[in-house]
Amino acid sequence: MSEYALEITGLKKVYDNDVEALKGIDLKITKGDFFALLGPNGAGKSSTIGIISSITNKTDGNIKIFGVDIDQNFPKAKSFLGVVAQEINFSQFEKVEDIVITQAGFYGIPKDIAKARCKNLLKKLSLWDKRQDQARNLSGGQKRRLMIAKALVHEPKLLILDEPTAGVDIELRREMWDFLSDINNKGTTIILTTHYLEEAEQHCNNIAIIDEGSIVEDTSMKELLSRLSIQSFVLDLEDEIQDLPDLPIFDLKSQDPKTLIATLTKDDDLNTLFDKLSEHGIKVKSMRNEQNRLEELFIRLVKEKDGN
Repeated sequence: MSEYALEITGLKKVYDNDVEALKGIDLKITKGDFFALLGPNGAGKSSTIGIISSITNKTDGNIKIFGVDIDQNFPKAKSFLGVVAQEINFSQFEKVEDIVITQAGFYGIPKDIAKARCKNLLKKLSLWDKRQDQARNLSGGQKRRLMIAKALVHEPKLLILDEPTAGVDIELRREMWDFLSDINNKGTTIILTTHYLEEAEQHCNNIAIIDEGSIVEDTSMKELLSRLSIQSFVLDLEDEIQDLPDLPIFDLKSQDPKTLIATLTKDDDLNTLFDKLSEHGIKVKSMRNEQNRLEELFIRLVKEKDGN
């Protein structure tokens, strides 16, 4: 079997109104990866996902899922694939449990196995107590998690998540990511599209950026972020401070009495910053990246492509 979970070669899509949504994109995603596919609205993400899942017909190109060409053996390729689309794709009047079990039946899974898998998924996604409720009575975030359960009940090797946390509150979003990270660690390849760019930075190993139907970046998340000339850090302090120390080289800002934002260039040394703060009697308890680096980089990449 191929080393790649997904291979896209020369993929093109031209719609009836002559809009060229995809201009011959190439993409390879290795088994077990947690991969981000990002881009602005209209960039071609939805067209790509639609073609992979056979909702949309391609104009040209080839797609293989775990080495199986979707044109030559789509049923087998489809068995490897689970897709969580942006749009709700189940009956609002069916019960939660029935939606998942019925989906398993489409893949020929015996009912007793389907019930066991359904129970496991609904429990992990905090939906078990809603199993007898009609889907229309769920919150927006609960519907998103139901779609994940539905996509996973046949145990696909590749899961595509198209804006999975849209409308999900903070606590449930954290639970969802814990679950998704767990299945990725156990071998499920995940492709993520999201407008919450910090999610891609936190969870994805590799990233492709698509813009106007072309792949403008295809690299590791670490390499992409390393190109930033500056980066900002959030410093949590042991004690409150009354006055901001005068350290212009680090562009310090106070977020609140116990939190500072420090902006460093590639040539600046964090240890030097900590030493300078210590000289002013300020002790740093913890540090984390400010979650805006990927957004800044994406804006810059698009401007470079446009020649601005």
